Amino acid sequence: MPPTLRNRRNYTAQEDTSARVVEVDTDEEVEITRTTEQQRERNRAEKEKKNFRKHDEEDDDDDDEFYISLSDVIRIILTLIALSVGLSYYVTSGESYIWGFERQRPWWMRSNDIKQFLKGPVNLTPSQLALYDGSDPSLPIYLALNGTIIDVSANPGIYGPGGGYHFFVGRDATRAFVTGCFKEDLTNDMTGVEEMYIPIEDDNDSHREMTLTFTEKNLRRERERREAREKVDAQVKHWLRFYSGHEKYFAVGKVIPEETGAADGEGEKRVLCEGAQKNRPLRSDLNKKL
Repeated sequence: MPPTLRNRRNYTAQEDTSARVVEVDTDEEVEITRTTEQQRERNRAEKEKKNFRKHDEEDDDDDDEFYISLSDVIRIILTLIALSVGLSYYVTSGESYIWGFERQRPWWMRSNDIKQFLKGPVNLTPSQLALYDGSDPSLPIYLALNGTIIDVSANPGIYGPGGGYHFFVGRDATRAFVTGCFKEDLTNDMTGVEEMYIPIEDDNDSHREMTLTFTEKNLRRERERREAREKVDAQVKHWLRFYSGHEKYFAVGKVIPEETGAADGEGEKRVLCEGAQKNRPLRSDLNKKL
């Protein structure tokens, strides 16, 4: 074969081969490009899917943050109770863990009163009540206030023999609770006690007193006596609530008259004790405040 022809054939073959190679390379490039784009689309879709899942998880986390379980509620309640108990103990100087509620409870919420209710009331005459002054260790210690018998056995150091308030037990000493005269007024006779709240007329010569008519003074005197009696009643009720609602003391019954019908202190004319008399208000001081 002539060289020129052989060279032409080789050249043609080379041209054909190059053309085929170029054609193959172009198809691969298209395929690679298409594949790359598809992969990018898949990657983008996967990324969006992950972001969507992440967003859902964050939403779920937010929902979990607002979820309170029963155990959480119980812990909160117990914490509040503990804080209340501690604060009550601090505010009341160690006297109460429940803000003094034990002194305001009705009788059916106090164990001593329930026991006494089951036993029945204790009704004693003044002479019988005198036996319950702590001298006999086998008997409880009683005091009476406005006819109500109070068991104070829980505090023998104060109300027992040698105690600072031993003079109150074994009797009804309501008058002394109001006047503060613990020697003279250990009785239940309240006659004239309201005088301690009625002013002493020491300002009769003042201009104000001279301008008042006789009727006006009588009306004022009646009003002041009525208000004084209300103050006495308030004092008696205060002490009765104190003893009846105390966490250690409790009411057990009533003082009943003696069979002879004689009352405590009958035949004696009670006058206001010296201590209460000194504490009476003066009319001159009251007029100065007007």
